[in-house]
Amino acid sequence: MPADSLIPKIRGTRTVHDGWASFLIADVTLPDGHEVTREIEDHGEAVCVLPYDAERRVALVIRQFRAAPFFAAALPELLEAPAGLLDEADPHAGARREAFEETGVQLGALEPVATVWTMPGVSTERMHLFLGPYGQADRTGAGGGLAEEHEGITVAEVRLADLAAQAEAGELADLKTYTLVLALRLRRPDLFD
Repeated sequence: MPADSLIPKIRGTRTVHDGWASFLIADVTLPDGHEVTREIEDHGEAVCVLPYDAERRVALVIRQFRAAPFFAAALPELLEAPAGLLDEADPHAGARREAFEETGVQLGALEPVATVWTMPGVSTERMHLFLGPYGQADRTGAGGGLAEEHEGITVAEVRLADLAAQAEAGELADLKTYTLVLALRLRRPDLFD
């Protein structure tokens, strides 16, 4: 069997919705020759950063309403690390922008964690995950998100030990935040004593 016959092929796509995100139906030929359709959600790449103060052993997180978790599970808000779509060519710059818009913190050097597919079964989104050290003097803005985006963000400074306990108890419902808390805990266990 030729090697190129082992590679799936997208024969074509049709857009069924084009707004903040595009929703497409893809006509796919699988490696075994079967022809199937697959739904694809496309809105571009994203960034997420967990700002943390090593001296005070806290992190900046946000609480905000998210329509999908509210629809699916009646959650009125979700605890999350600052995140958003990548508007810039440089993911580091995007993570710094999101951190400032959402929490009011000016981050300098970032610690890359990973670039991951957030929902590979349906979405094209790849998210760049970072840890971002900060100090009290770096909190120069109000945070809360952009007024024109109606995000309704509340900023919270939470003890790292409390975030770790929430992760262990299965109470951190946001996957990107859960991942970043665990990554920080693996890299800097001394901050969680």
